[in-house]
Formats: sequence, C-alpha cells, structure tokens
Amino acid sequence: MSAMSSTKSAKVTSSKLSLISHIKYEHLVAGISGGVTSTLILHPLDLIKIRFAVNDGRTTTIPQYRGLGSAFTTIFRQEGFRGLYKGVTPNVWGSGSSWGLYFMFYNTIKTFIQGGNTALPLGPAMHMLAAAEAGALTLVFTNPLWVVKTRLCLQYDAADSKTVKYNGMLHGLTHIYKQEGIRGLYKGFIPGMLGVSHGAIQFMTYEELKNFYNEYRKLPIDTRLATTEYLTFAAISKLIAAAATYPYQVVRARLQDHHHNYNGSWDCIKQIWRYERMRGFYKGLVPYLVHVTPNICMVMLIWEKLTN
Repeated sequence: MSAMSSTKSAKVTSSKLSLISHIKYEHLVAGISGGVTSTLILHPLDLIKIRFAVNDGRTTTIPQYRGLGSAFTTIFRQEGFRGLYKGVTPNVWGSGSSWGLYFMFYNTIKTFIQGGNTALPLGPAMHMLAAAEAGALTLVFTNPLWVVKTRLCLQYDAADSKTVKYNGMLHGLTHIYKQEGIRGLYKGFIPGMLGVSHGAIQFMTYEELKNFYNEYRKLPIDTRLATTEYLTFAAISKLIAAAATYPYQVVRARLQDHHHNYNGSWDCIKQIWRYERMRGFYKGLVPYLVHVTPNICMVMLIWEKLTN
C-alpha cells in the first residue's frame, strides 16, 4: 500500500511540476500591456456602455441619453473630460490584470494539454475548455475591481445626494468591504461566471480561424500571421462571442450598480424581462461593439507580437 501511495504521490507532483513548467510570464506581460493600452484609449465608450446597460427607464437618478453621440456630448458638457474617464483607474487595473492573467492561464493550460507541442491542433472543444478554465480563474482574482469600476462609472453629478460617493478605487474597495463584506465585492460574480462562455467562444473561434487559415495554406498551425490577419480574426471572433453572450453583461452591470436593488441574478433577469422585454437585455450593445472591436484587435495584436 505504501509503495502504491508513493507512486500516486509522485505522479501528482510530477503533473503539477509539468503544469508549472508551461507557465510563460511573457504572456502575463503582453496581456497587461494590451489591456492597459486599449483601456486608456477606449474607456469613455466602456463608461457609456455601462450607463446604457443599467438604464431601466424607471430610475430617476439615472441620466437619459438619446444615443451614443448624445451620451458623449452630454457627459462632456455636464461632467467635463474627467467625467468621460470616471472609473478609469480600476478599469486599467482590472483590464490589465484580467488580460495578463487570462493569457497566462490560457497559454499554460493550452500548452499543458498539447504536451508542449504548439503545432498540435486541439480542436474546438479543447480550445473552449482551456479558455473557460482561464476565464474562471481570472474572474476569481478580478471581480472586486469590476465592481468598483462599475460603481465609479455610475457616479452621476446630478445623482441623489444620499447615494454613497467613492473617492477612487481604494476608497471604493474598502468602503464596499466594510459596508457589504466579501459578498459586496463579488456582486455580479454568477453572471460573470456565465460570461466565461464569452471568452471561451471568442478564443475557440479565434484559434480555429487561425488553424483553418494555416491548414488552408498547408502550413503548421503555429505559423505566424500578418498583422491584418490577426486583426481580422480577432474582430470576427469578438463579434460572434458578443452576439451570443451580451445579455450577461447587462445583468452583471445592474447587480453591481448601487442605484438598483435586486434579490439576485434571477430577480434581475425577471425584472428586465417584465419591464423592458428582450430589448432590455441588449441595452448598450452599440457602444459595446464600438468599444470592444478595436479593443480586442489591439489586445490580441500586442499579445501575438510580444509572445511570438
């Protein structure tokens, strides 16, 4: 029995060491670089998307915008240039750490499944599995940052004076923890976990497009592509994933919004359907697509260029 236990223990240790050996920190650095760069440039569109997403038409403290252009000019006129960048600090931290951790986890899991052979095709199912596992691990680490980012983005100058005001990311994190505990920092976690499917669909599509294209050219699947090809495949994969999974982002944003009170994800879904029908689940989709398409193109291009 002791010999068998020793053998099993050795196998587990060997498996862990094998997984660790596939970690490449350049993927972490590349993800952070891409996430920070794209966020600094495109944050105003993210802010507008969130404000559209939480607007249920019934909450008087929420500003009303007629469209993307109206939202941009109204926020700039009423809140100034700084108003367009509310929540940018946690967004930079969240986006940078999310992309960094995601790329590192994804590459590690993917390379582990391939046994270190990057030319070995995995197929759609294994690509989705690797991406889903990476997304779940990343969300555990970053959900508190997304809660603070959402609430900072939803601090309106004309809002109810009784609503708590956060003076920045650290104040937001500490105040939420003191007033709402760990549960407050993990609001929106369940729809966030459902949203892991977004990253899984996106990366599966992206990887399969690259593989199919290289196989069509009769080249190894890990052959480097041209910049325009990376950008094209990144945009296509993001649009497909967004079309399939966007409603979870509306539910998540509303659960994290301190101007609304819902008794969990299911209550939020029922209220959106009751008062806004299907259209309510797609509020903010236009600014979201305008934001994420160039965002993902920048992130993926920086990742590909820095790690290949």
